[in-house]
Amino acid sequence: MIPNNLKVFFYLKPVDMRKSINGLSIVVVDQLEMDAMSGQLFLFCNRYKDKIKALYWDKNGFCLWYKRLEKGRFKIPNKYGVHLEISMQELSYLLDGVDISKLKRFETKKYLKIY
Repeated sequence: MIPNNLKVFFYLKPVDMRKSINGLSIVVVDQLEMDAMSGQLFLFCNRYKDKIKALYWDKNGFCLWYKRLEKGRFKIPNKYGVHLEISMQELSYLLDGVDISKLKRFETKKYLKIY
């Protein structure tokens, strides 16, 4: 089971989906400059945006998840940069086909006084 408080790092460049644990962990270390065994979740998508792989270190070994859409494409945010950090909730939305770049959140409010 994946903890709900993980950071999720989405590598935004297309990845060859033939890569497995070793190949994807090299992308994490070389391209993202992060520790693949940090316990965080790393997402990768192919060029056609119909396949996603997730790499995750769980205590004593890697877990690799793979989702392939039979019809349609994932709505990957068009952001500049190498990666995007998203929440577990946004990951769930993404896997359900929601365009997470169009989600609107309440603005954070800070008050000096309550009354």
